[in-house]
Amino acid sequence: QVQLVESGGGLVQPGGSLRLSCKVSGSIFTMYSLGWHRQAPGNQRELVAAIARDSSTNYADSVKGRFTISRDNTENTVYLQMNSLKVEDTAIYYCNADRWARPEFRTWGQGTQVTVSS
Repeated sequence: QVQLVESGGGLVQPGGSLRLSCKVSGSIFTMYSLGWHRQAPGNQRELVAAIARDSSTNYADSVKGRFTISRDNTENTVYLQMNSLKVEDTAIYYCNADRWARPEFRTWGQGTQVTVSS
């Protein structure tokens, strides 16, 4: 049973940076495509960034040029580096792992809160 544990959230001022981490255990890491979603109060969960098994990436338009997703296949971890943070980036951030890149086989982490405020 695959498990995902996020860390790295917190409170940061506008313009600041945070790096989120998601440790994956319980299965073969390279079988999975990975991603980060976020959900703000009153909003639907939305995709922020995704990284495929071959490490190709895609991003939501709202974060392009500011966020970077990466994976470390030796540490079984996916990262989200967030720079130039804005108040509207405030949300709970969830990582996901899709076995064989299939969303129907998706597992979620528990989420980590990111708050951008002065």
